[in-house]
Amino acid sequence: MIKPGWGATLKAVMSGRMLVALMMGFASGLPLLLTGSTMQAWLKESGVDLAMIGAAAMIGLPYTLKFLWAPIFDRYTLPLLGRRRGWLALSQLALVLALLGLSVSNPASSLWGVAFAALLVTFFSASQDIVIDAYRRESLSDQELGFGSAMFVNGYRVGMLLAGGGGLILADLLTFPKMYQLMALFMAVCILVTLFSPEPHEAAGSPRTLREAVIEPFLEFFKRPEAITVLAFILLYKLGDTLASAINVPFYLDLGFSKSEIGAIAKLFGFWATLIGGTLGGIWILRIGLYRSLWLFGFLQMASTFGFVLLAQVGHNIPMLTGVIAVENFTGGLGTAAFVGFMGAMTDRRFTATQYALLSSLMGVPRVILSTPTGWMAGEMGWTMFFLLCTVLAIPGLLMIRRFRHWTPHA
Repeated sequence: MIKPGWGATLKAVMSGRMLVALMMGFASGLPLLLTGSTMQAWLKESGVDLAMIGAAAMIGLPYTLKFLWAPIFDRYTLPLLGRRRGWLALSQLALVLALLGLSVSNPASSLWGVAFAALLVTFFSASQDIVIDAYRRESLSDQELGFGSAMFVNGYRVGMLLAGGGGLILADLLTFPKMYQLMALFMAVCILVTLFSPEPHEAAGSPRTLREAVIEPFLEFFKRPEAITVLAFILLYKLGDTLASAINVPFYLDLGFSKSEIGAIAKLFGFWATLIGGTLGGIWILRIGLYRSLWLFGFLQMASTFGFVLLAQVGHNIPMLTGVIAVENFTGGLGTAAFVGFMGAMTDRRFTATQYALLSSLMGVPRVILSTPTGWMAGEMGWTMFFLLCTVLAIPGLLMIRRFRHWTPHA
């Protein structure tokens, strides 16, 4: 691989395509917590039963099942704006209306009305995610995917921060309904980004029937000799890091840290460390390529997981907690940049929406399903042995990277 000069790297970093990736990441991250933790606070304030609040997590099901309707976005092109921007603008407009509908519902008098409006928000949000992922893959070159993915993730986290912490603050200053109306306004501004963004070129051989859009992406992917290896790698690459992160807050509390200490350090150092890690990771990928970045970032992720083992031995120590959170979030930003870039590069440009929806759904398995027994495991093994196990679980994913030494992105 020929390493690009710093001039070429800087040109890629400063391109308008990266700004679009950043803004689309913001649009994708904004709705997520509006039907998650922020809505939970609204339900709690309205006197909704705790069991019903817990059951409201099912509202997020469209994010897991989005691959079911993704083929529609590969097959059909709307009359205006093109195949990607047309669907994206329509999804965002529907999302604005769904948020406005949620803002006029009342949890105290009509919980099912709130649930239906929130389900519409998650459905149109998941639909927006499908098209944005496809747009990013098709508008960026293979060399730009790593940094473009990093910009997308950074924007995504800013959107989540606005909807999460910002949403709760705004609800305190205003009301929850007015806060949701303000968030709908932010989403409306995101439509402008879609309207002024260029439409990516449609790949030759794109599906011309719905049958082709549903069946061909699966056939194309599983005919590849590395198909099973790719799926296994997606499951394993961030497994140790994900399992460790799933249960870290109870771990901090067990060591005697207060909620204020955890929250302040996580927000002050964790959030910014993730943004810096993602940005530097994207630049690094431009310089040394995706294959070497996966190795380097995966090793750093494993080292950061071992930091939890050290913290378990040290106990209540603020500087140590700060270091562990900062390093874990920084390396997480690095690894996510390479990981998301890898998934994008593994999609065929003819079926980007469907294949990326499938891969990203698989990416969520460690977070949603495999993380379920982590509390039980930590209780049985103790914190030190649990985090040692998480560190060891990073090794299989690292070893699998060797299988991609001669790998090239799919056209």
